[in-house]
Amino acid sequence: MKHFKTLTEMNRWNGFPPPENPLLSLYRCNKTCTIGDREFTSDFYMIGFKKLISGTFLYGRTKYDHDSGYMSFVKPRQIIEMKNLEFEEDGFLIFFHEDFLNGHPLHTEIKKYGYFEYETNEALNLSPSEEKTIKELQDKIETEYYNNQDEYSRDIILGHIDSILKYSQRFYKRQFMNRTVASGKMASKFNDALSAYFEKGKLLEQGLPTVNFMAEELNLSPRYLSDLLKQETGKTAMELIHIFLISEAKNILKGSDNNIAETAYSLGFDNLPYFSRLFKKEVGVSPLQFRKQILN
Repeated sequence: MKHFKTLTEMNRWNGFPPPENPLLSLYRCNKTCTIGDREFTSDFYMIGFKKLISGTFLYGRTKYDHDSGYMSFVKPRQIIEMKNLEFEEDGFLIFFHEDFLNGHPLHTEIKKYGYFEYETNEALNLSPSEEKTIKELQDKIETEYYNNQDEYSRDIILGHIDSILKYSQRFYKRQFMNRTVASGKMASKFNDALSAYFEKGKLLEQGLPTVNFMAEELNLSPRYLSDLLKQETGKTAMELIHIFLISEAKNILKGSDNNIAETAYSLGFDNLPYFSRLFKKEVGVSPLQFRKQILN
């Protein structure tokens, strides 16, 4: 599999013009755009704006759904394939090497944007006004990029990229809310999947369910699942797993003669102290104190 360490190498490989900056490259897609035409990885972040008509965009080996999506985001060392892409209108791609962020606040901030890990069916759909906002920022980046870059250019460009990322975070939250109305509560589906896992005895067979497992069950990426649930409930996927398990633990402690260790084991906990700490965090008292309260 091809891995691009430099933007110069990637541009040369694809027949693009050499980058104006060794750590930053802009490319406008003239209704068609093929990068590599095969799987590749890189040391770059990518922000893409495009209205896809046909073609294949694989990210993390999963087909990226652009049926209603305009923007996509890729982080370094993710597997990407863009093949025979055709757009409704010209699009643009922004590539920037991770080293371009060194010494800038965005080096830390960019890690907070979970949508760089949205691998399945999560392209960002923009309203006309949102699209205008993003295009204006892209135009400003393009102007600076081609305007004899100087000592101020990097900070100016990164400021505009930072704005694009912040707006995208806002727009994704709007998309979450709209999708919740259209497709039902993700939290309900999540809890249903947890209940099925419990009722089928998988806690004893496979242990505690992981966020990755739950995401696969719901055909979502782990980060996207947690962000959706956080938007709906204020809790992450792992926090909801813990809440569900402690709720079941309370039920067992109330309705059976199981001791604390037996209760923990029946819920997939191999580590009794961990179970006790988690129980106290969620309930406010230890499992033993909870049992004593019931008996009294």
